[in-house]
Amino acid sequence: MEETGLSEEEVGGYILRISREEWVRQVFEKRKYYPGIMRRWTRGMTILLARKTEEGDSFIGYGIIGRIDMPWELPEEEQEYCKEHGWKCAISFKTLVRFERPLPLKKTFLQGDRRKGRFLHGIPLTVEQVDSIIEAAEDYQEVDDQG
Repeated sequence: MEETGLSEEEVGGYILRISREEWVRQVFEKRKYYPGIMRRWTRGMTILLARKTEEGDSFIGYGIIGRIDMPWELPEEEQEYCKEHGWKCAISFKTLVRFERPLPLKKTFLQGDRRKGRFLHGIPLTVEQVDSIIEAAEDYQEVDDQG
């Protein structure tokens, strides 16, 4: 995959990599993600959530953006929390799915991509690429059910 030759219109979603287990819990409990990077987030866009697992970097779920709040739009304690961690905004999900069985990146079209670990954070994807990953993750869940 090239660096990111995608135009704004071609971006269908982004990969966001969660570095800490406590933040994974927070995302799924609060249905909210605080990115430390800015992208052209839009309502209805899909965010693929990644995390390091025993099998390497893996997709652990995805969310559909319902709302984006800038720090000054948040309650004071949330503003402080964002400032403390250097987070740029708060993304609230209208839909949030957690895969029971994380899908390793090596089982997707990203298998040959040189970007690993923190370099996955913020990678833009087309709608087709997002759909491909979600379909692969759904199939991967079924394989486990049958195995």
